[in-house]
Amino acid sequence: KKSITAENIIEFYMAYVLTHNEKPKSVYAFAKANNFEEQKFYEFFGSFDALEQSIFKVFFDNAHTVLEKSEDYVNFDARNKLLSFYYTFFEILTANRSYVVHALEHNKNQLKSLKTLAKLKQRFSNYIDHLNIKTLDLKQQQLERLKKRGLKETAWLQLLLTIKFWLDDTSPSFEKTDLFIEKSVRVSFDLIDTTPLKSLIDFGKFLYKEKMHSN
Repeated sequence: KKSITAENIIEFYMAYVLTHNEKPKSVYAFAKANNFEEQKFYEFFGSFDALEQSIFKVFFDNAHTVLEKSEDYVNFDARNKLLSFYYTFFEILTANRSYVVHALEHNKNQLKSLKTLAKLKQRFSNYIDHLNIKTLDLKQQQLERLKKRGLKETAWLQLLLTIKFWLDDTSPSFEKTDLFIEKSVRVSFDLIDTTPLKSLIDFGKFLYKEKMHSN
């Protein structure tokens, strides 16, 4: 028997689910049907639920690996890196659309609480953290932690909204999803752009000083 990898087991599982429209009845039956020892499954995954979480993590990892190989991507600013990630990630989702629809369709209005996406959230939140998106310097450690957490949660909600839009998208080649990605990423970066906010704060300080002088 050839050596069984985690990737092999994921492929077997996705094929089973798409063929039978349900999870395998047991790990034993699943392993036997695919000609490998049951214990091999547990070397990589504790359960089918853990395996399902890993599938979405693998989708993220594959997208990130493709991007990191691009010299252009490495030199992009945070906005264009995130935009490139979205396009690449959704290409991978589209290549596996039948499985993703099966996994998420019935819970697409509760994606935020879906355990299936837990490992994807960890990976994506870490990715957002390392993009070094420029935000207003709050000069206070506790506020900075809250700001970073808020930024990651907002970015995660945006990704979930995009997944939901993509699940409902019936346009050719999912071109409406491409437009949704372009516009939503642009708007989100415009909203956190520090330049107009800094100008507003400076103006506020100026008005405050002028008022103090006049008094």
